[in-house]
Amino acid sequence: MARTAADITFRSADATIGGHLACPDGPGRHPGLVLIPDVRGLAEHYREVARRFAGAGFVTLALDPYSREGAPSFPDMPAVFKHLRALPDARVLGDVAAALGHLQARPDVHPSAVGVTGFCMGGQYALMAACTIPGFRACVSWYGMLRYDEKPSHKPADNLDLAPRLGCPYLGLFGADDAIIPQADVEALRGILARERKSFAIEVYAGAGHAFFNDTRPDAYRPDVAARAWERATGFLGAELG
Repeated sequence: MARTAADITFRSADATIGGHLACPDGPGRHPGLVLIPDVRGLAEHYREVARRFAGAGFVTLALDPYSREGAPSFPDMPAVFKHLRALPDARVLGDVAAALGHLQARPDVHPSAVGVTGFCMGGQYALMAACTIPGFRACVSWYGMLRYDEKPSHKPADNLDLAPRLGCPYLGLFGADDAIIPQADVEALRGILARERKSFAIEVYAGAGHAFFNDTRPDAYRPDVAARAWERATGFLGAELG
């Protein structure tokens, strides 16, 4: 597990924001990883995931996407989707860029070996970051949404639009039974990345739906699939980040 782990603050463009930083054992510099949580924010589950990534050798900064206003409360799924439609992409991606810069400035991180990962909403923004923010060297997106039904000014492009701009190797992890992400969207992403000759891999797990890695959700958690996906993700990040 992580040698040290604690909540921290750092500066983004317009605010001081927060996160949870977990560092691995061992001297010297390590690869870094920005972790973006799901729509409910930096819950204890994602602090634990950050510590797991640190145990695998990555200095991991789990971002709090709601540092300014506090984590939202969702009475039902329509409220979740309403919130997602209202969240400004530029703000989230600005905070991701700030987290990247914070890691690159740390003496225990190789500044040229920082990746990004995320889950659900965070998986969506992880892929967006890999397409729009220079400096990331690998991206692992866990069941990240790919398509917007509407594109207002604060959400001008979805991941299918941005995919031709992918700037680093990408691993997408999806469930075959995901009710939120149609398999047609996953295949559309695969086709775009192949056409653009990007470095990528996409895994689709049978018998798994959305949030299959989240062990705090018994309805969704699939331990066998989660274990396989974890090995795939950490192996991919280790190979790409060194």
